Amino acid sequence: MIELKNVSFTYGSGEGIERGAAGGVDETEANGSLFNLNLTVKEGEFVLLTGGSGCGKTTILRLINGLIPSFFEGRLQGSVTVDGFDVSHAELYDTAKTVSTVFQNPRSQFFNVDTTSELAFACENQGMEKDEILRRIDNVVKELQLEPLMNRSLFALSGGQKQKIACASVAVTGNKIILQDEPSANLDLRTIDELHDLLKKWKDEGKTIIVAEHRISYLWDLADRTVILKEGRIDRELSRRQMDKISEDELHQMGLRTNKSTVIDVKCHPELDSQSLDSQSQNENLIIENFRCKYKNGYEALNIPHMEIPVGKITAITGNNGEGKTTFLNCLCGLGHRSKGTLLYGGKVYKRRKRQKLIYLVMQDVNHQLFTESVLDEIEISQNESDENAARKILSMLDLEQFAERHPQSLSGGQKQRVAVASAIASGRDIMLFDEPTSGLDYTHMLQIGAILRELKAMGKTVIVVTHDRELIKECCDCEIHLAEYKKIA
Repeated sequence: MIELKNVSFTYGSGEGIERGAAGGVDETEANGSLFNLNLTVKEGEFVLLTGGSGCGKTTILRLINGLIPSFFEGRLQGSVTVDGFDVSHAELYDTAKTVSTVFQNPRSQFFNVDTTSELAFACENQGMEKDEILRRIDNVVKELQLEPLMNRSLFALSGGQKQKIACASVAVTGNKIILQDEPSANLDLRTIDELHDLLKKWKDEGKTIIVAEHRISYLWDLADRTVILKEGRIDRELSRRQMDKISEDELHQMGLRTNKSTVIDVKCHPELDSQSLDSQSQNENLIIENFRCKYKNGYEALNIPHMEIPVGKITAITGNNGEGKTTFLNCLCGLGHRSKGTLLYGGKVYKRRKRQKLIYLVMQDVNHQLFTESVLDEIEISQNESDENAARKILSMLDLEQFAERHPQSLSGGQKQRVAVASAIASGRDIMLFDEPTSGLDYTHMLQIGAILRELKAMGKTVIVVTHDRELIKECCDCEIHLAEYKKIA
């Protein structure tokens, strides 16, 4: 069904392909590139692509769906054949009749402003009859239990809810090849289970499925084969039999995440007296009072009468998609004119504007906070006073020094995430908020983020992390707060 034969690809000018084939390519040039790669996928096969950030997983998917070379420029050698035709010479609208893709950032693949229209879009482009489109949408909505998300603005959805809509937009097409790029990155555990069931359904229907993913545990029983990439080459392939035998430690030694269930019990947050505002409580805890946020349509996204978060600790904020975790972080750091409430910290009351100078937020979609022409500049603008040496030390801590002169938007998703974390460190703020800091990160860099968060804690920082990543929670978090337990139900 799919064949990549002697494929080499480098983004941009294409420099480095020959040197890459010889093993001497610079890592900066090699980011996302492929070198003399051969891969065959049979009809109905389920293939898991994994490996470190920037190893070429997304590039392979772009070759299969035709975005390379039709959309992403670069130098391509070799052939890519999909269902009997050469993708590199096919029109994208023809490829789209066979191949459907869920992107790493689903927001970048939406064409409409509301959810129902988005589900209809691909079918409309293929000229289907209206009744057939409505039938398909109705079936997919029921299968994926999407009723609460229908006829809603895409802009009002959480990251996980957008991911659901992207998966549904793929399901309605009925295409026989399905590609997914980090589909679990922003999903809660319940929704990951639902995604697993959807992928199993597609597999049972005989779809050819390729999933590029770091969080591999929920896919381990589904995949027929695992392809492990390293620096643009296939480093190792695991058959189903080898997958059944390999240990978690062996995967970790290869820089991969666990293949086991990651529903891990961590020590819960201490029981805090919701009425106590004595001096000891003020010094040991951030005290949140009457946090509320309403959208323009009157929907109350958040209502927290009281919450206490330990000072100088790493606290995980968890909950289901759409529960208000990102809204909570925005309120906490003083973003959004429609948010209300106060924060008591160190005996002082901080209202919204004052909190903006006290707290630093690393957003879920880091593309929103990358502004400069180079990675080094990105770090320096976060410093109180520009200090290039200090900025380079921070980059070195996060394996980013080799990208110092690169444009931030030219990096992979995981690398952009680390740049945003580096900016947070450079800011020197007392309280640091992270919204899904390990989405799109491999095992090695997940451990690195955990180590950085522990280092911030050692510096006396208070770290609050919204996350679905149970491996990260196990690695570094002192306590966990389930947001739903603190929200007032209207």
